[in-house]
Amino acid sequence: MRKPLFSFFILLLLLLLLIPLLRPRWYLNLTQRVEISPAVGAALVERRGCRSCHIIGGSGALKAPNLDDAVKRESEETLRNWLANPRAMRPNTPMPNFHLSDSEIDAIIAYLHALP
Repeated sequence: MRKPLFSFFILLLLLLLLIPLLRPRWYLNLTQRVEISPAVGAALVERRGCRSCHIIGGSGALKAPNLDDAVKRESEETLRNWLANPRAMRPNTPMPNFHLSDSEIDAIIAYLHALP
């Protein structure tokens, strides 16, 4: 009786240690909540280095799509899916998965909406 209980606790401990490494969506939503605002979205764009590939707000590189008018070209659902998991949208994309929470994605989209 003791061995199955011990094995269960070891397995549970390993699972708890792996959750932060695997970063499932629900974990990100619990640990990376942010205010949904254009200012927070702008800060996330800077912190994640989005301008190293994209033009955003008139500045950046053009290695990837220009995001100045992305909210006019793409649906919000498409933008959300790209930000949540780029390789699910296009398997060979060079865009990395930044493991953004839902509120971080909403803040970035709010920032893109606020661009002139």
